[in-house]
Amino acid sequence: MTDESSEPLIRAKPLPRRLPVAGTPPELVPARMINEVLYCERLLYLEWAQGEFEDNVFTVEGRSVHRRADVAGGELPPRPAGAAQGAGAEQAEMAASPAQPRRAAGRRADRDEEGDEPAPYEARSVWLSSERLGITAKIDVVEGDASGRLLPIEYKRGHAPDVPGGAYLPERAQLCAHVLLLREHGYSCDEAAVYFAASRRRVSIAIDDALIAATHAAAARAREVTRAAAIPPPLVDSPKCNGCSLVGICLPDETNLLRRLAGEDLDAAVAPEGPPPEADGSAELEGPLEVDPWGIAGAAAADERVAEDGDDERGVELRRLHPARDDKVPVYVQEQGARIGLAGERLVIHTRTGGQTEARLSNTSQVALLGNVQISTQAMRALLERGIPLLLMTYGGYYLGRATGLESRNVELRVAQHRAAADEAFCLSFARGVVVGKIKNARTMLRRNHAAPEAAVLSELDQLARKAAEASSLPSLLGIEGTAARVYFGAFAGMLKGAGEVRGEFDLEGRNRRPPRDPVNALLSLAYALLAKELATTLGTVGLDPLLGFYHQPRFGRPALALDLMEEFRPIVADSVVVAAINNGVVAPDDFQRFGDAVALRTAGRKKFLLAYERRMDQLVTHPVFGYRISYRRVLEVQARLFARVLLGEVGAYPSFRTR
Repeated sequence: MTDESSEPLIRAKPLPRRLPVAGTPPELVPARMINEVLYCERLLYLEWAQGEFEDNVFTVEGRSVHRRADVAGGELPPRPAGAAQGAGAEQAEMAASPAQPRRAAGRRADRDEEGDEPAPYEARSVWLSSERLGITAKIDVVEGDASGRLLPIEYKRGHAPDVPGGAYLPERAQLCAHVLLLREHGYSCDEAAVYFAASRRRVSIAIDDALIAATHAAAARAREVTRAAAIPPPLVDSPKCNGCSLVGICLPDETNLLRRLAGEDLDAAVAPEGPPPEADGSAELEGPLEVDPWGIAGAAAADERVAEDGDDERGVELRRLHPARDDKVPVYVQEQGARIGLAGERLVIHTRTGGQTEARLSNTSQVALLGNVQISTQAMRALLERGIPLLLMTYGGYYLGRATGLESRNVELRVAQHRAAADEAFCLSFARGVVVGKIKNARTMLRRNHAAPEAAVLSELDQLARKAAEASSLPSLLGIEGTAARVYFGAFAGMLKGAGEVRGEFDLEGRNRRPPRDPVNALLSLAYALLAKELATTLGTVGLDPLLGFYHQPRFGRPALALDLMEEFRPIVADSVVVAAINNGVVAPDDFQRFGDAVALRTAGRKKFLLAYERRMDQLVTHPVFGYRISYRRVLEVQARLFARVLLGEVGAYPSFRTR
């Protein structure tokens, strides 16, 4: 069964591993979820059952369009004489106002016809519920006349589509739910309207029996999808994914590719029972059904997809539905005694010497405090309200923890993580993959950057990777990883270049730490701490517990899962930053200081290294599995979300990130 766009409709499919939490849908279905279930059942499940949400340009613009309608106020007219409130209908909620008609001062922007008179009654942000209907909704605007006849109006950010009925089915069903709720509360309501802000046009929506039946069926389907406790599969090559704010969480094309590689038949989906929807929908959250809203859909031409260091990494070509880079950047404050305050929408950093630096909150992804740095309560609250994590680190850069606001509400994912952590077979399988990835990436680092890598070293790393893939237990895997590390760091100095006297200062004889006893190990320790901080923050955002690992076993205060996922990125991110910083003269021998046997960066040297690290995180790389180019910071998020899909049973195995 198909809709008018001839796109197959897919319903929830049994997953290899059932979700550990039984789905218990709320009694009342929000009208917004009626919209979503008709548009994309997976989107409904992500938003309603798992509590996921992410902003993009369309959702931010939509909030701007709603800013007036979201301020509760005004008053509904008295119910018509003799009208009875439906059984189970709860009282409408809105801001208190004088008990008289509210007359508009002039013609409003959502009235596009000359001569339209303001409605005698108008209420904004009206919240209605009905237990009998099983529906709840917050209506943007309700206009009414003295007779008690009402008109609910929904605001949309986009253009008015040229389709039968004036809007797509999801929008019309959402408006129909508003009408049904108003009728349930005893009002007379025969039609609804959508105001399309981009067109500055109000479109009338007729309410007929067919639309009412479709609305009731959609509400029932929303409960059914949620009760099934199994996330519906992604849409296949659907234009609906373009512009969806949750596409970076859903990962539709990536998930479908991994399922194809596992031999799953994506064309075997069964259509849902019941009447088909009338038309393809375009919910406001996803934006318009444009082919390519950001100008990025589809992989780049093969001759443009060349990875760093000149290697051509041609993989499977997928649409890149999310931006390659994050527009926001981290803020590091490392000067001891500095104070961070808040001035409007800006963080203001005051130094002890009287200096001042500002950072706009809208451009900030995280704030990292190294050592003794103070932050005001007002500034901390502003960070938490906007979901910007505050990271606490030692003066030397070791990650201590983070303060953040409400993170992911996806309890299914947390329970799935704890259940999988108790599965020894799953832990071993996952650990094998990340260790193999680490060893292979370390071999790639030597092959690319060593002046003359020894064939014996490369061969031994190959053999150790094969042994890691067949390890019978976590302890034996730890032993294999330790052997590979000794082989790798034994050849590490061959990647360092420069004059002889400079290379002598950066001589390396194996890995040492706690404390690092030479400049190279000091840089490595700082790079690993920064990478652990990055992944701990990313995992928290995704909804995973950074402290509960699978390869690294839980230990007090240790972000074990962050350490798990960072294993394969140690060589190609952290080690690469260290090698480049030394070879390019970013750090010099006089940037270090000694405290007995310990070696650490001075403040100026640490600042230069932090900038080098951030440049690496912002560098584009071709994903070896999906074929599109994204930044390393974005890669970490994609890998974390794919691991979440593994835990939820939707993807069979974690796809390691291995460069060639």
